Amino acid sequence: MEKDPDCYLEAMGNGVAADGLVAGAGDVPVLDVGEAQLDDFVGANPDYNEEEEERKYFRRKRLAVVKNVLAASLGGMLTYGVYLGLLQMQLILHYDETYREVKYSNMGLQDIDSKMLMGINVTPIVALLYTPVLIRFFGTKWTMFLAVGIYALFVSTNYWERYYTLVPSAVAIGVAIVPLWASLGNYVTRMAQKYYEYVNYKEEHVLEQQRAPRGAYNTYIITFQSLFYGCFHLSFVCAQMPMLFFLNSYLYDLNHTLCNVKNCGTLSKGMLPGFNATVLQSLPRSINLIIVESVLMGAAFLSMLMVLILCGSAYRPTEEIDLRSIGWGNIFQQPFKHMRDYRLRHLFPFFIYSGFEVLFVCTGFSLNYAVCAIGLEKLAYIIMAYGFSAAACSSLTLSMLRLPRQAPLLAGAAVHAILLIGLFCWAPKPRGPDQAPLLYLVAALWGLGSALNKTSLSTLLGMLYQDKERQDFVFTIYHWWQALAIFVVYLWSGLPMKAKLSIMLLTLVASVLSYLWMEHKLARHVLYRVPKIPKPRHKVRGYRYLEAENSDETGSEGESEQDSDGSREERAGPGGQRRQQKCAYEQALGEEDGENVG
Repeated sequence: MEKDPDCYLEAMGNGVAADGLVAGAGDVPVLDVGEAQLDDFVGANPDYNEEEEERKYFRRKRLAVVKNVLAASLGGMLTYGVYLGLLQMQLILHYDETYREVKYSNMGLQDIDSKMLMGINVTPIVALLYTPVLIRFFGTKWTMFLAVGIYALFVSTNYWERYYTLVPSAVAIGVAIVPLWASLGNYVTRMAQKYYEYVNYKEEHVLEQQRAPRGAYNTYIITFQSLFYGCFHLSFVCAQMPMLFFLNSYLYDLNHTLCNVKNCGTLSKGMLPGFNATVLQSLPRSINLIIVESVLMGAAFLSMLMVLILCGSAYRPTEEIDLRSIGWGNIFQQPFKHMRDYRLRHLFPFFIYSGFEVLFVCTGFSLNYAVCAIGLEKLAYIIMAYGFSAAACSSLTLSMLRLPRQAPLLAGAAVHAILLIGLFCWAPKPRGPDQAPLLYLVAALWGLGSALNKTSLSTLLGMLYQDKERQDFVFTIYHWWQALAIFVVYLWSGLPMKAKLSIMLLTLVASVLSYLWMEHKLARHVLYRVPKIPKPRHKVRGYRYLEAENSDETGSEGESEQDSDGSREERAGPGGQRRQQKCAYEQALGEEDGENVG
């Protein structure tokens, strides 16, 4: 039996009326209640403050940047501390004649050590050829991780000391030295720039991803570089832990080790002539050596994890694509082209002196002055005095926030010049423990000069080259010249101490004069020659580059940010030209189809 449609409609009307009556009894319609609940669920929250949430978001971003800088600084400190500590312990053990004969017989440990040092010091000479390509290919963070992993590999090879393990790992260390420090310098500078962007996120040039006003990043570059080098110089303290807690208990006192030493300080020649060939009064057990090396390996692995997990990316993904899309040939050439800039050329002597002074304090001063006077058992305390002083005095570079930027660098040079003249005239008495306070004072003052030198140089480079497309090239040049200077120090190990001090003093004077001339030329607004960074050449893959203009692209320094309308096709790149040809081809096909239909 079929239902009557009219009855069905009438029933619906009665139902609606009944619902209305029920709703009317409570004075709140059911439909209105549903709409109110829906509005509460999907509508705007009246307590939501968009500006406050935005402020909290960028505060978290700023904290993440500080976390990145701390992780990179502590990772670099652990890496270099482990490397220096292991190398120092290894060289002392292998120097002992009894240790070599009992442990390794005729394996030739001294020959292996000489080849190791050669691999570490000679290999960085060619680093300028591959470092920029390596950083652009892997990215800044992953280059840091790769280099830290190579340092950890060097630690692991000491479990089995043979020619085919120690020498290749030393060569690998030489390959990784310049990429590690260039990427660290670039990373800290980029974090300072990102911190500025997160502080000034409402500024128009930040919203439009345009270049910031000149000098806008300086405050954060100074602060972050001071923090980084404050942590880095503590690596010299960490490097002495194996010596303090393990090796010192096996060493003879100074009356035995220095019994044949006749001259110290400025009268000495080479690396402490007359030093006793036996420095260990008892040989350490193999299990104890394995424990120490395992602790060092754990520290190296921890630094790898810190870089991998805690360090964020230095660039946005689109920026990474743009940086490597200028062509590998152009990336290879850029460091050489940047050397034509007179600002960098005038800083070359300071780069060289920076390499001289750090290796001199670890070898020349520590051995020919400190060890010669107060014994090998006090070597760790001398290096620790230098490390603590340098770490604490790195904060003095913050004076650049109030004083002219020349002040810290010239102050550090003045401190080192006075110390070099004093060392040139000073010959400590062999086996004279009463001279210890003066030696610790010299080590601390040298740390003061080193801190001002290194922190000021990195800060100055970050202030002069604020373009994110150039920083890896500039820091590569800096650390390459520093590596060349360390190689020269390795070659001059047999020279008299007076010759070494004279070379360092002349280099320091030339560095100061060259730097002052650079500042004079900048004050006169003399134009500097900055190479043009080629525009990225992108392949048409995915969704990223579907537009004709690249919003992340920035011009090189000295050229305008916006091109003329006539260059839009060139800015679009090969992908844009192909898309234009494709559109023209489809239009022609459409016209031909229309004619066929007609």
